[in-house]
Amino acid sequence: MKDLKEFDISFVGLKEGKHHFEYQIEKTFFDYFKFDEYNDTNVQVNLVFLKKATIFELTFVFDGWVEVACDITNELFHQPINETIELVVKFGEKFNDENEELLILSHTDFKLNVAQYIYEGVILGVPLKRTHPGLENGTLKSEVIDKLKEFEIDHHEDNLEKENDPRWDKLKNILIDKNTSNGAS
Repeated sequence: MKDLKEFDISFVGLKEGKHHFEYQIEKTFFDYFKFDEYNDTNVQVNLVFLKKATIFELTFVFDGWVEVACDITNELFHQPINETIELVVKFGEKFNDENEELLILSHTDFKLNVAQYIYEGVILGVPLKRTHPGLENGTLKSEVIDKLKEFEIDHHEDNLEKENDPRWDKLKNILIDKNTSNGAS
């Protein structure tokens, strides 16, 4: 398990201006959070930390992939992660992280741990529905896909049968006759 102290940013000693931090996120990072939906991960996080006199502006840029199972076929694939998250840090009487875009630190704090924001950024970068790219472009060969194709309903044949069913034609004639006898067209 990774030691999360490497995600601490001691901002007291930083000069005003931009500072850059880089983190390589692997599967062991998620073990700390007891999150096991990813089989493997390889995400590069670039953090731009802009220190101003009274606030900090953090921009997290995520680039990489997580290995997940397809929701339809259960085949593993690399889901690309390309996400940007911004966070504003201000100081107040007490710690408050209720707003997802604004963090309030106590005046006595001297460092900020960004591990939680990196964790959330990677998770937000993964779509809710995980579909193997080979399924979308037709290149994935799988027993599950073959089985699904066996049970696929041909809607074109169903529509032809409905159009040519003579029972419906007789019912339509009854409705037409009723409307013409009442003077309606």
